[in-house]
Amino acid sequence: MTTLEKHIVYLALGSNIGDRLENLKEAIAALPPQMVVKAKSHVYETLPWGYEDQPKFLNQVLKAQTYVEPEPLLKHIKRLEIALGRKVSFQNGPRLIDIDILFYDDLVLNTPVLTLPHPRLHERGFVLLPLMDIAPDLIHPVTKKSVREMVAFCNLGGIKQLA
Repeated sequence: MTTLEKHIVYLALGSNIGDRLENLKEAIAALPPQMVVKAKSHVYETLPWGYEDQPKFLNQVLKAQTYVEPEPLLKHIKRLEIALGRKVSFQNGPRLIDIDILFYDDLVLNTPVLTLPHPRLHERGFVLLPLMDIAPDLIHPVTKKSVREMVAFCNLGGIKQLA
């Protein structure tokens, strides 16, 4: 019997429509069996990024284990978002659920459909602060900086940890 190779992925979840906390919980519950959650950050309320005239987001980061390769994993995540109720919107617009792959092992990948690590994660406090909860010493394979180091140079204004 052959075993499937297991990979570690870090996912960013966000929601700013409807019951935001419930949306995050439903997204996490929908991940298995393709992904097994190993760690969850606190949930943070954050200001919108990019397009500011919209409700605040709730954001969370997960560490998960998967046997799915990167591009099929992205396709699976996009199908999950739709199944959870996400509607097509404009870039950085309001969304019921958003799931982004931040890291996939220490893979550096740049294809027409997927860039890993996520190309803007080092600029986004709403991603880095939750990531700091579960992986402060994780090293970005391109910048060679730890999450802790990236947080130190990131704007964290408007980010509030929920109890």
